[in-house]
Formats: sequence, structure tokens, C-alpha cells
Amino acid sequence: MLDKWTSRWVQPPLKRLAKSVAARGLHPDQLTLAGFAIGMLALPLLAYGHFGLALVAILINRVVDGLDGALARHAGLSSDAGGFLDICLDFLFYAAVVVGFALADPAANAMAAVALLFAFVGTGSSFLAFAIMAAKHQLERPNFTRKAFYYLDGLTEGTETIAFFVLACLMPQHFALLAWIFAAACILTTLTRVWGGYVTLRAQDRCEQHGADPHNADRR
Repeated sequence: MLDKWTSRWVQPPLKRLAKSVAARGLHPDQLTLAGFAIGMLALPLLAYGHFGLALVAILINRVVDGLDGALARHAGLSSDAGGFLDICLDFLFYAAVVVGFALADPAANAMAAVALLFAFVGTGSSFLAFAIMAAKHQLERPNFTRKAFYYLDGLTEGTETIAFFVLACLMPQHFALLAWIFAAACILTTLTRVWGGYVTLRAQDRCEQHGADPHNADRR
């Protein structure tokens, strides 16, 4: 929900940093893998109660996740392979953070963590399923030109997920409550994406069957 606004002030510094990184000859995929490795350190750090260090690992992961895309665009190295790798590792990282909190205090956090992982499956599957169909129908989303995949907006996107992780690390004793709230928001996102994606693709199918312009069609 907030990504379209946060990207406006996040992208300029990332572009400047990408120029510096490009001068060192680094490849975007190298950044993707390095950021993932650092982010995965959050799992054991959280499990052993080192929430401050885990937060540092999480924030570094998120910065590098934005930097690899900025570097790819700056160096003209954007690719489907890079986008695929990036999104796969993102979802694994998100799940790892939740598992880390579950291991930190299983009695208090396990059920909330399971619910959140269930909700993450919903947001992730609706995200990727629509991306596949959008590519098939050659749909485009001008407002998200920095993304490797077309996807439907939702209540919970990258910015909201980062905010949740930060709050959970700063207030680990309240993880369960925060996780239940965020899981509910993710489930709502999944429902709206499934419905919105179904309606959009159904209208697209009808237009293509009748030879009409899908971009001017009624989206009922």
C-alpha cells in the first residue's frame, strides 16, 4: 500500500549508491546473494534473543535488496533471471524472520508465527500467480516500472513488511500480537488480490475472445 510513496524517496539515494557500486565491478546477482546471506543471519540471531543484531541484519538485507535492482538498471543488466532470483530469496528471507521469532519463544510465538506464515503463503501465491498471468496477457503496470513483475497492489507490501519486522525486533515481547495483526492484514491483501486478479483476468479473457481492446474494456 505504501510502496508507491516510499519508493519516491528511497530510489534517489539507491541510484547514487548504485553508481558507486557499479564502479567496483559488482554484478546485481552478487548483491542479491550477499544480501540474502546477511538477511538469513537474522534467523539464528532472533532464535537466541539477539534482537538488535537481528534488526541490523534485516535492515542491511532490505537495503541491498533495493540496491541490486538499482544497480541492474544503472548498468543495463536487468534480467528475468535476476528478478526471479530476487523474488524467490525475498520470500525465503521473510519466512526465515518469522521462524526466528517462533524459535525465540515457542510457547508465546509459535501459533502466531504459523498464522503469519500461512498468510505469507497467500500473499506470495497471489502475487506470483497474477504475475504469471499478467506476463501471458502482456499486461503492464506503469506505476511499478521498477519491479521485475507486474503485481496487484495490496494492503501489505514491502514497506509494511519492513515496518512489521522493525517493530517486532524493537518490541519482541509483543511479537505474537503484532504477528496476529499483520497476518490478518496479509489475509485481507490475499482476498483483495485474488478477487481483483480474477476480475481483471476474466475481463481480459472476454476481450481477447471477442477481439476487443482489453485496455478500454469494462472491468466488471
